[in-house]
Amino acid sequence: MIEPDRTEWQIRCAFNAFCKRVLKNEAINIYNERQQLLTKELTFSDLNPQEENQLFTLDKQYGGGEEQGFQVAGKKITTKLLAEALRTLPVEKRETVLLYYFLDKSDVEIAELLEIPRSTVQYRRTSSFKRLKRFLEEHADDWDD
Repeated sequence: MIEPDRTEWQIRCAFNAFCKRVLKNEAINIYNERQQLLTKELTFSDLNPQEENQLFTLDKQYGGGEEQGFQVAGKKITTKLLAEALRTLPVEKRETVLLYYFLDKSDVEIAELLEIPRSTVQYRRTSSFKRLKRFLEEHADDWDD
């Protein structure tokens, strides 16, 4: 094995020292940046109530204690009634309805997600819709409170 001459060895040592110094300085810079960010950041638990209230807004229309609902064909449909109607569905049909109407999934996406044929998804959705309609028509007056 050929040993490098003294000049080449000094160049290698100088380059090695230079690389180590660059890495050390970068580490220091990163540490300083993180410390600066920490002084600017604030955890939620450190917020006072006034600052906390600035982080969100409430929709006054739906925020009250009064049950919101709507009138359809002379019958009042409330959120409780709608929730109860959904609870009467079998789990697989309820899952299909929620994915389609509330999460805006297509029949194909639901079929892939549940690993069932697309026609089954369509059947579940349409039969559930009829069942929900029948339930709401029958019970709308019972839930008038």
